[in-house]
Amino acid sequence: MKTFMLLLLLSVLQLSLQAQEKAPEIQNVTTAFDRIEIIRMKPGTDMLDGLNLAVKNYMIKNAVILAGIGSVTDYHYHVVSDKNLPPAQEFPKASVAMDLVSVQGYVLNGKVHAHIALSDENSMVGGHLEKGTIALTFFIITIGVLPDNIDIGNFDNYRF
Repeated sequence: MKTFMLLLLLSVLQLSLQAQEKAPEIQNVTTAFDRIEIIRMKPGTDMLDGLNLAVKNYMIKNAVILAGIGSVTDYHYHVVSDKNLPPAQEFPKASVAMDLVSVQGYVLNGKVHAHIALSDENSMVGGHLEKGTIALTFFIITIGVLPDNIDIGNFDNYRF
């Protein structure tokens, strides 16, 4: 049984590597925005929860997160921490007031993939948004909604 599982795993890895080799180095989709949604989240709102709720409520399948401002009481994000694939990750979090100076990212086939940048008087931090980034004053996030029929669901997959 162990031999079978090992052979199966090796076959899957080989297929994955072959798919990577066949994928073009650069891929693109030409499109236009269907509409722009400007979303405001009140104090105490978790940003990732709010974005997921907006995606559901406003029926957003594909989108570009264009901008975002506000401030936080707490943050949680992750960053890559080595050069391997898949990369190791660190998950910084803190309960500290900071300004939200940027939010950007995508909604890919209904999945939010957002990055944040935060600052205070001494430093700037940021990375891939995780649950636990909470609004102090508010969050205002602008989303450019793309057509449902474009195929960008795998754009954030390094294996694609």
